[in-house]
Amino acid sequence: MKLFDLSGEVAVVIGATGALGGAIAEGLGQAGAKVAVLGRNAERGEACVKQIHKHHSHAKFFAADAVSRESLHHAHEEIQKAFGAPTILVNAAGGNDPKVTVTAERSFEQIAVADWVANFDLNLVGGVLLPCQEFGPGMAARGKGSIINIGSASANIPLSRVVTYSAAKAAVISVTLFLAREWAPKNVRVNAITPGFFPAEQNRRLLFNEDGTPTARAAAILGHTPMARFGKSEELIGAAIFLASSKASSFVTGTEIRVDGGFLSQTI
Repeated sequence: MKLFDLSGEVAVVIGATGALGGAIAEGLGQAGAKVAVLGRNAERGEACVKQIHKHHSHAKFFAADAVSRESLHHAHEEIQKAFGAPTILVNAAGGNDPKVTVTAERSFEQIAVADWVANFDLNLVGGVLLPCQEFGPGMAARGKGSIINIGSASANIPLSRVVTYSAAKAAVISVTLFLAREWAPKNVRVNAITPGFFPAEQNRRLLFNEDGTPTARAAAILGHTPMARFGKSEELIGAAIFLASSKASSFVTGTEIRVDGGFLSQTI
């Protein structure tokens, strides 16, 4: 039995146009899955597809907005025509808006409610709720599926300055646990991967100065990370393949796999 062979699986990766989602999409394709690359940016989506094709794997880009149920439904229909019924769903859409970051110029009480709502729409509604409502019931009806949500180290212990993002990601973990219990009788497993600090477009300005040197915040993060470095996007692939495989993780649901270099184990 090949524990990590995903041949015959159809994987939907929402947010595969980003660095972390793209790496996971490529890894699932390399493991044999047919990969539906979903996102709003066609250029990045096609680049991800091209990367997956290098591994002689099947992949196709489908334009979709995670915060639109109508858009997701249309993509779902097109995926079924191209590849068949999805068996794996990776929810990697999300991010933090600078407008909801506490700074020297913007205190907690100055963050507008509308900006709070927008952040929750992106990370919770589009990041988990709508995709699970669209793809989950079909998996449950067929009696097979693996849903992988992307959490954050800030969900467990709220990090300074990113209070809204931390709250939204905490909600992601809560919904993950709820759905794990809800769909376990239908043989649909729901788990989360919690990345530590991985330099990406959304946080690069917080971590690096214009000249490429690390900021004071980056130094503080590395000082709190036992492995003393940032993560690389490809280091999420192993956890994703494990959770996606119905052979390797058939009795795993409602769990959170941390890929953080030990960040959450560090105290003093």
